[in-house]
Amino acid sequence: MGRPMARNLMRAGYKLAVHNRSPQPQQELESEGAIGAGSPREVATLSDIVITMLPDSSDVEAVLTGPKGVLAGITKGMTLIDMSTIAPGMARRLALQAAEMGADMLDAPVSGGEIGAINASLSIMVGGKEEVFHRCLPVFQAMGKNIVRVGESGAGQICKACNQIIVAGTIQAVSEALVLARKAGADPAMVRQALMGGFAQSRILEVHGQRMLDRDFAPGFRLRLHLKDMKIALSAGREYGVVLPGSALVAELMESLIAKGCAEEDHSALVKALGDL
Repeated sequence: MGRPMARNLMRAGYKLAVHNRSPQPQQELESEGAIGAGSPREVATLSDIVITMLPDSSDVEAVLTGPKGVLAGITKGMTLIDMSTIAPGMARRLALQAAEMGADMLDAPVSGGEIGAINASLSIMVGGKEEVFHRCLPVFQAMGKNIVRVGESGAGQICKACNQIIVAGTIQAVSEALVLARKAGADPAMVRQALMGGFAQSRILEVHGQRMLDRDFAPGFRLRLHLKDMKIALSAGREYGVVLPGSALVAELMESLIAKGCAEEDHSALVKALGDL
């Protein structure tokens, strides 16, 4: 997702310094006008704002705090924006570390998948200081449409956990409905068509319901990444004493699919777990 987001920033007129752990995406962006950097630290030395988009909490921590990490190259007054989906506690800790070095940090996870990244239509959920958010708003507007500051540091990640709970639960519900329709002898495609005109209509029924009918599980958002996000949500639930029984069930079904070798498939492949049962 970082690649199309970077392209949208360049289209908006921003000059980019880029680094990626595997070379191909970086080389593509360099060929399109970005400045190549040899490390996260070098990106920081070339930038006023540093944006990270990485798979998990440990990756963000390593890229920011490692020997050649972003924090090794920052200067006072810089802004860091992490657009990954990570644990809220990690987001708060990294923001404190940045503040100790005179830099501001926003956690700004996104929803909308690769298509949203390509079309600059991402939903962006931001945690951090209000004045820093407003300062960075034009940057966010180059990548997304629905941009909301949710609260202080870590709040963006809490919001993303809520997003992933709703998405997972809705995929689960659509899966159950289509499996029931098929088992009962009704045409699942016609059932989906009928539901699209009623109160059950949703973007997930529209897009992922069609994926389920077509058995097309080429990844838009990989199952293993959604499971990672569900674990973040369940951990937040434990931290705040909130019971999340539906989320726990969906996470178990995701685990079962990953055990069968489906980790790299789209999260709409959840229908296969229901079908197996």
